Amino acid sequence: MSPLFFILLGLLLTFCPPPYLFPSVACLRLCPRQCLCHEHTDLVDCNSQGLEHVPRGLPHGTWLLELGGNNLSEICTRAFSGLWSLRVLLLAHSQIRDIQPQAFFSLSYLEKLDLSWNQLTSLPADFSTSLSAVRNLRLQHNRLCHLSAFSFEYLDNMEKLDLSHNCLVSVGPGVFRGLSRLRQLYMHNNRLAVLQQGSLDMMPALEVLQLSQNNISQIDTNALASLYSLAVLALGGNNLRHLKFKTLLSLHTTATHIQLAGNPWSCDCDLHRVFSKILHVRHLHVDDYSNVTCHDPPQLSGASLAWVDSRLCIAETATVLVITVTVLVTVVAAVVMAERNRKRNNGKSWDTEPQNQSHSPPS
Repeated sequence: MSPLFFILLGLLLTFCPPPYLFPSVACLRLCPRQCLCHEHTDLVDCNSQGLEHVPRGLPHGTWLLELGGNNLSEICTRAFSGLWSLRVLLLAHSQIRDIQPQAFFSLSYLEKLDLSWNQLTSLPADFSTSLSAVRNLRLQHNRLCHLSAFSFEYLDNMEKLDLSHNCLVSVGPGVFRGLSRLRQLYMHNNRLAVLQQGSLDMMPALEVLQLSQNNISQIDTNALASLYSLAVLALGGNNLRHLKFKTLLSLHTTATHIQLAGNPWSCDCDLHRVFSKILHVRHLHVDDYSNVTCHDPPQLSGASLAWVDSRLCIAETATVLVITVTVLVTVVAAVVMAERNRKRNNGKSWDTEPQNQSHSPPS
């Protein structure tokens, strides 16, 4: 072989050593200089490098890509083009404000996407187009105020979705329609005001629904009816004052644990009846019933519903008894008067009959 071949081979070994010589160092031609590439494990670590865009030249066989702690501001179209093998993409704490259409194009095998602790206010309508394999999506601690009806449409294999600590005011019908395998949905610490009928439809596998620390004051009667697998329903720390028994009775599950403390309950006889019924339903369990406290009326503020519930209907019961006794007395009095009148009328008829006979002409 010519000397030139050996010179080129030496240069290749210098700048791109084989894995059996240096297993923790990736080929410099295939690894951006700001990143650390682990060749044998296909992990690429670009964490906290001050990056303003997704670096070019990433190894095509990358399995996990860590891009958290950077200053990306936006994810451009086809930013991860060519990374067909990517399974885990971590983008937390990266100051991301915008995701352009088809940003995740080609990531058809991605299973986990972490976009938490960014500044996203919305998601593109085609957000999920190439993410059908994603099982875990983390979007907590952003600024999401609205969810498009199409953003989650293709997330057929999603099992866990975290939307907590955002600015969501409402969730319209059909937003989660593609999440047939979703098991855990976290939406606590948002600004939700109403649970609308249809907003939670088409999630038959959902087991955990975390809705605490919102502003929920109303739950439509059939809003929970389609959640056949629900095991945990967290509604603590909302703005619930009353609750319809039919709302929870619509849950056709084997066992659902419910959390309801931290709401400004208006303690009256109706609320007492609702909770009494719930506590006697075999498949419904109010885990924090001892911590459910009254907000109204003022004289019961801060009192445990479990302590005052037997007293809530006393006034109403007394009123009902008074009305009942009054009606009975009235009825009895009416019967007595009717009987007296009857006897009086009968007496008059006996008195007048002989007189009529004495004045009758002889036959």
